Amino acid sequence: MSKLRTLGEFIVEKQQDFPHASGELSSLLSSISLAAKIVNREINKAGLVDITGATGVDNIQGEEQQKLDAYANEQFKAALEARDQVCGVGSEEEDEAVIFTQQLNQHAKYVVLMDPLDGSSNIDVNVSVGTIFCIYERLSPIGTPPTDADFLQPGHRQVAAGYVVYGSSTILVYTTGNGVNGFTYDPSIGTFCLSHENMTIPKDGKIYSINEGNYIRFPQGVKQYIKYCQESVPAEHRPYTSRYIGSLASDFHRNLIKGGIYLYPSTESHPQGKLRLLYECNPMAFIVEQAGGIATDGNTRILDIVPDELHQRAPLFLGSTNMVNTAHDFLKAHPDK
Repeated sequence: MSKLRTLGEFIVEKQQDFPHASGELSSLLSSISLAAKIVNREINKAGLVDITGATGVDNIQGEEQQKLDAYANEQFKAALEARDQVCGVGSEEEDEAVIFTQQLNQHAKYVVLMDPLDGSSNIDVNVSVGTIFCIYERLSPIGTPPTDADFLQPGHRQVAAGYVVYGSSTILVYTTGNGVNGFTYDPSIGTFCLSHENMTIPKDGKIYSINEGNYIRFPQGVKQYIKYCQESVPAEHRPYTSRYIGSLASDFHRNLIKGGIYLYPSTESHPQGKLRLLYECNPMAFIVEQAGGIATDGNTRILDIVPDELHQRAPLFLGSTNMVNTAHDFLKAHPDK
């Protein structure tokens, strides 16, 4: 039986993939994995302690903040600030970027953007949720406070991105631009261990993931693609199956392994889309491209979009190459907004 490789050991082995970090990536990802372990512990207590339900406060997006949203946000901020690799954090749960003021943090080279608890409304009913994160090298001078420009970088400048799924098991998946690898948490030893090496997404799949409850509000091209999935898929690919969890990390993880497409298009109520570009679309786009897939807003490569605000939204078409390209064909045939 081969020896399990831990996340820390794997990062050290692959350090040549991240030569300009001088060991900082290992420390930074250790901070993220530590916070993930703490959040995982609390999620597993849900229903036994008073940590489910809403806080009574809306976040910057006008969405009702769950207690675990706030808890996860604080845990990840604390873990990242405790190391001296990160000078600031952009989070779904914060109105503005959080600037770390300690002197060591001011000399850090990186900023982190994150959705601390993706799909948190699923907690109350014991359905999988996740964490999404990405890492950029700052543009502002070392030793000064980070600026808006450090956080408002296009996705192709990411130096690392990943997600955690808290489900039947807890798995952390990340990339530094040299392939995608997954690590499953072993609670008996308190460590993430390599379980999915060199992950690739199949070129084709049979799963489409979309909230069909919004069907009447979708652009015509998306409606026609859904009809295609339901009725007109070539025989060799039938049957297509609709699978939608309501947590981007969870839906994407399933499709990454099995092949599929995730769609969150614009709607009448959200003409710019609903998902956040910087800490939801960009990290997943980086990962899926490294795994051999595609991510667009229906027209433009996600990683090429230049952001102008922290909580900017974007439509998202993400997954297996052939499936996303077919969806694009329908969008081009029906170019209404």
